[in-house]
Amino acid sequence: MHELAITGTVVSTITQRMGAAKVRRIRLEVGKLSGLVPDAVRFCFEMIAAGTTCEDAELEIDEPTGRAHCRACGADFTTAEVLPLCDCGSADVAVTGGTDLRIVEVEVDRACALPADAPTGQACG
Repeated sequence: MHELAITGTVVSTITQRMGAAKVRRIRLEVGKLSGLVPDAVRFCFEMIAAGTTCEDAELEIDEPTGRAHCRACGADFTTAEVLPLCDCGSADVAVTGGTDLRIVEVEVDRACALPADAPTGQACG
């Protein structure tokens, strides 16, 4: 279950970035072709977040659809298949979307938050 390690990295990244601020809500983007199971991420999140500033945070997971481009006919299409086939029958397909895992938004319980390019550990002021 690689969701455990990946979810651990997500929680670690957020707690390092947000410092002592209590995290209220986290929104992740877990693409349909990412290989991650959103329910497993939720389960792991509850265990890993326990005892951290992310404990009891609301976890929202968006699941963008997979996208692909057929090199044979030039068609762009959506897919839920990890190994997609184009409607033209070609397997010469490039996956162009839906594979990402991204932290989209973090809501904290304080008046200010550091900008994304601030050094880790810097105080908010």
